[in-house]
Amino acid sequence: MAETSVPEPIQQFVDATNRGDTEAFVDAFTDDAFLNDWGREFHGREGVRRWNETDNIGVNAHFDIVSVVPADEPDTYIATLTVTGDGYNGTGPMTFRLDGTRIASLRISEG
Repeated sequence: MAETSVPEPIQQFVDATNRGDTEAFVDAFTDDAFLNDWGREFHGREGVRRWNETDNIGVNAHFDIVSVVPADEPDTYIATLTVTGDGYNGTGPMTFRLDGTRIASLRISEG
């Protein structure tokens, strides 16, 4: 699959994390967002906020985008990110499904 330009909600997800801006991070998601981090499930913006506190900005995560490619499903992208910080460190895929200008779901797992 060909690499694509980074959709705005994914860029906001990365930029807000790197700035440590929790409100902008949570705002990147829809009200009914779903986040699955290796089987741990979080629902809605409050769930996203909890995940952010324990696994993202709360552990000083920093993202560098390696690539973004369209997935097989509509409005879905696979972003390969390098993560550094005081939590998980490494490079791997995150699958984003977008709903207009926000993230409707995020799955973090193996490709």
